[in-house]
Amino acid sequence: MARINSRQVEAFRAMMLTGSVTEAAAVMAVTQPAVSRLLRDFQALLKMKLFEKRGTGLVPTAAATALYTEVERSFVGLERITAAAEEIRTRRTGTLRVAALPALANGFLPRLIGHFLMERPNLTLSCVGVISPLVVDWVLNNQCDVGFAEVPIVHAGLPSARLPALPRVAIMPDGHRLTAKSVLAPRDFAGESFVSLTVGTTGRHMIDQAFNRDEVRRELRVETSLSEIMCGLVSSGLGVAICDPFTAREFRGRGIVTRRFEPRLDFDVGAVFAPQRSPSAVALDLVEAVRRAMLELAEE
Repeated sequence: MARINSRQVEAFRAMMLTGSVTEAAAVMAVTQPAVSRLLRDFQALLKMKLFEKRGTGLVPTAAATALYTEVERSFVGLERITAAAEEIRTRRTGTLRVAALPALANGFLPRLIGHFLMERPNLTLSCVGVISPLVVDWVLNNQCDVGFAEVPIVHAGLPSARLPALPRVAIMPDGHRLTAKSVLAPRDFAGESFVSLTVGTTGRHMIDQAFNRDEVRRELRVETSLSEIMCGLVSSGLGVAICDPFTAREFRGRGIVTRRFEPRLDFDVGAVFAPQRSPSAVALDLVEAVRRAMLELAEE
């Protein structure tokens, strides 16, 4: 048997759907004689009668009805492929694996991802919160597609995108004496019980430098690697701290009061991508959504 022409199949389907050569021609954007010729050649190729003349029109035979079932199944498959391609093109489908440092993963990023996914109903996503060095490891080992880690990124060869830097803030328990001030400086913390970040972290080094420059002595009671633990300790009334703006915002109204701190100590975050391949369009869209949300936070 000679090879079936796709236009012949298309003409057959259009005829079955519309029941009219005229309407089939309109669907295919061709002339009626062209449709008639395609149907005639299709029947000859298959060596079976597909339509019978009834009055001024054509009606399908039992063979045509049986054949149409198979044809429609093929067309549905093609339409699904087309729809899937459109979903991919418009970045609304696929799978995205995200890792983020806890400061973003404890509230800010999940809310943003929720809105991001609602606009992309066929996109599936996994999100984990781990410390910045592990974010980098996960990206390097292809365990996630995009990671959000504190800058500087320890792995120099990792593709990255810088995100807007937001200032760290002073946090204190509700009712603390320092809440009377709108802006706090290192000297305001003299003698205060202080909850600090772990030694060796970028934030700890930056904060210690600010207090050492002004020769301010704090009572370093507790240290932790997680800002969420820091905020929990401060909310208990144990002491005060300098915290990233994301976690502080999550705890605001939960026994925590925030104040601007001078000198400005930026909390710097970057998006990192696997070096083995280019980032997907949907990964870049998520990074852009995070960037815009950070700019909005900076204006609050």
